[in-house]
Amino acid sequence: MPIPAHSLGFVGMKVLVVGSGAREHALVRAIALDPMVDAVIAAPGNPGIAQIALCEPIGGGGITDGAAVVEVARRHTVDLVVIGPEAPLVEGVADDLRAAGFATFGPSARAAQLEGSKAFAKRIMAEAGVPTSFSHVCTTRAEVEDALDAFGAPYVVKDDGLAAGKGVVVTDDRDAALAHADACLARPDGRLVVEEYLDGPEVSLFCISDGTTVVPLAPAQDFKRLSDGDAGPNTGGMGAYSPLDWAPPGLVDDVVQRIAQPTIDTMHRLGMPFVGVLYVGLALTSRGMRVVEFNVRFGDPETQVVLDRLVTALAEFLQAAATGQLDLAGPLRWRPEPAVTVVLAAPGYPQAPESGGVLSGVEEHGLADEAGDAEAGDGGAAGGAEGAGSAYVLHAGTAIGDDGLLRASGGRVLSIVGSGPDLAAARAAAYDLIERIDLPGGHYRTDIAERAQRGEITAPVVGA
Repeated sequence: MPIPAHSLGFVGMKVLVVGSGAREHALVRAIALDPMVDAVIAAPGNPGIAQIALCEPIGGGGITDGAAVVEVARRHTVDLVVIGPEAPLVEGVADDLRAAGFATFGPSARAAQLEGSKAFAKRIMAEAGVPTSFSHVCTTRAEVEDALDAFGAPYVVKDDGLAAGKGVVVTDDRDAALAHADACLARPDGRLVVEEYLDGPEVSLFCISDGTTVVPLAPAQDFKRLSDGDAGPNTGGMGAYSPLDWAPPGLVDDVVQRIAQPTIDTMHRLGMPFVGVLYVGLALTSRGMRVVEFNVRFGDPETQVVLDRLVTALAEFLQAAATGQLDLAGPLRWRPEPAVTVVLAAPGYPQAPESGGVLSGVEEHGLADEAGDAEAGDGGAAGGAEGAGSAYVLHAGTAIGDDGLLRASGGRVLSIVGSGPDLAAARAAAYDLIERIDLPGGHYRTDIAERAQRGEITAPVVGA
């Protein structure tokens, strides 16, 4: 029988969140609402996070410098460290924290290869019997050309290593596919993966693991392309929504049984137990579900909508995973109301984002009251009449300039999260708020969750 979190010794927690994006803002916000938490520290954080938590700079080499992160954790005597981005995980920061005695939510460097190397992930999928696309690992131009010819268009070319969500090209243009492949091969230890194209809608599912037990969160769908209608280049993500009313019944259980649990079991058997988030990116194809990719951290922007809907206190749930006690945690509880997030990007994103633009309208609508009721889903937001949606701002790439003004400092600048009694209300709330915010040259998609709202998404019938 599950036992209360306070019985596990998680009262009065101090939590360190590593990172500075909207994902980390969402994590800090959810953790701060946990009644078991006394203090939240973010390193390095951002101006939005600073409204609700203590932001600490990281010396040395920044978030990928394990010794520097350990120093922050020691200075604040934290009980739990939650690592947001993938780069510090791949660099082994979680290993350094654990060696220093800190409970850490995030996989070891060896386990983080599931995201750090697509070729490694494919090997693990094969060993675990996970359904995925056919693929070829290529290290030469000739191998790439053969693979492209074998699969045909649309061509899918993926950089083997980390690329902040922008290392994938999907195109009908063979020359464009080859150009991306050449860029990947030109990097040190250049290697890439060419895959078959997967039809059908995509689903993101975060699966929390303590190395043995797997607990899924609510599924979401994100929008990777830059522009409306899924046009333009891949980005780190321009928006997301949850729940997915069109998803097949039993999808989450199916993913756990056929994908997440076999992967976690295989990693454990190979001596690299996975503790953290296994992000399963799926395509629901006419041949059944297939894994598009694994990531080893909370996805951005899906985290923003998933955590908006989570009622269960987050910090002790992550602590249970970090300390091997996930089997003792109770079942997760969710608000049924949909959530939608829309990303405001800087001019020039993703190819050459321009920093420095002044943001206006954020403070009036997004920063005021972050201490809302988690169960009610009150995000301290711009809201409307009863029955309408509400919305709030999460900061991603922002900084306070020398002049005291809030300025853009990255490619994805803000995430606007809207929620409401239905998807239409959630979308309306998010778009109403983003329209009140000004960033010269900034841009965003206007069709996030639009097809889902209209009921135009269906999962293919397998074998039909």
